[in-house]
Amino acid sequence: MNSFSIADCTTVDAALSQLKDGAVVKAGGVDLLDRMKDGIEQPTRLVNIRNVAELRRIHETDQGLTLGPLTTLAEISDHANIREHYQILADACGHAATPHIRNMATVGGNLLQRVQCWYYRSADFQCIRHGKDLCFAFEGLNQYHAIMEYGTCPSVAPSSAAVALLGLGATVELTSAKRGKRTLGIRELYIVPDANPTKFTVIEPDELITAILVPKPAPGTRSAYQKYGEKESFDWAIADAGVVLEMEGDICKRAVITMGAASPVVRRSAQAEAALAGNPINEETARAAGKVAVEGATPLSMNAYKLDLFPVAVYRTVLLAAGKMNRDPSAAG
Repeated sequence: MNSFSIADCTTVDAALSQLKDGAVVKAGGVDLLDRMKDGIEQPTRLVNIRNVAELRRIHETDQGLTLGPLTTLAEISDHANIREHYQILADACGHAATPHIRNMATVGGNLLQRVQCWYYRSADFQCIRHGKDLCFAFEGLNQYHAIMEYGTCPSVAPSSAAVALLGLGATVELTSAKRGKRTLGIRELYIVPDANPTKFTVIEPDELITAILVPKPAPGTRSAYQKYGEKESFDWAIADAGVVLEMEGDICKRAVITMGAASPVVRRSAQAEAALAGNPINEETARAAGKVAVEGATPLSMNAYKLDLFPVAVYRTVLLAAGKMNRDPSAAG
């Protein structure tokens, strides 16, 4: 690990004033310190925002939730109102990593963590994400990689919180000392590798996430998230699904189906949503949604199993959200 200086900040203005000359923001530091130890990132200065109290909050209004980016995954998962009205978010945060990491890791950091591709994570490999012209994953070990919407890079979106927040229609507030505030949808936050493989988000070097805004769900809304890992709950997902259902009696008025580990950026499945909208939620419609969720998928040499796993993840999470199935005991977490 390289030598670096650190600037401890206690206010947003102080933190923004330090975001210059290649400085990197540190919150919980879970992913950042891993990247530094792996030798793939070597910042000369860290801006520590861990003690900026105004960025750690859960504020409820009639319009929805305002989450500070420093709110921990454990705080979100354990919050009674989030568990009651935003179950998908509580599920996603409560089943990420291990309990001790959830007590340290922040929701902002979860949104901004980098891909877990082992070729990207090693300084010893050429990687298109590092500005090289080669991706070993296409011909190498790719069992955890994308099956959809990849071109330049088949690494998958690692953020469980993003899967949930995309389902809830959340937006992210970004603040710059020079340009003020702007808000973006969760999907717009991320840059697809084909557009710019070396940049993961649209956040500028002088910007900071200052709030995550979650609109209040419509009456009759039910939701859930489940992830599937190879071993234990601390694994990153090899398949995960988020489901939001707006119900009117037994009929689904509107559905949102989100997937994370299928593609480089979190995605919605319009086909799966259409299979549910206007229909009752039952075994037949849930299985139909799962089946069409992977239409057009193109697996790599070692991950065709995801063509079977994602339909199951979507099907079971639809039924879980509708209250017609208990949490899958084979899901991670």
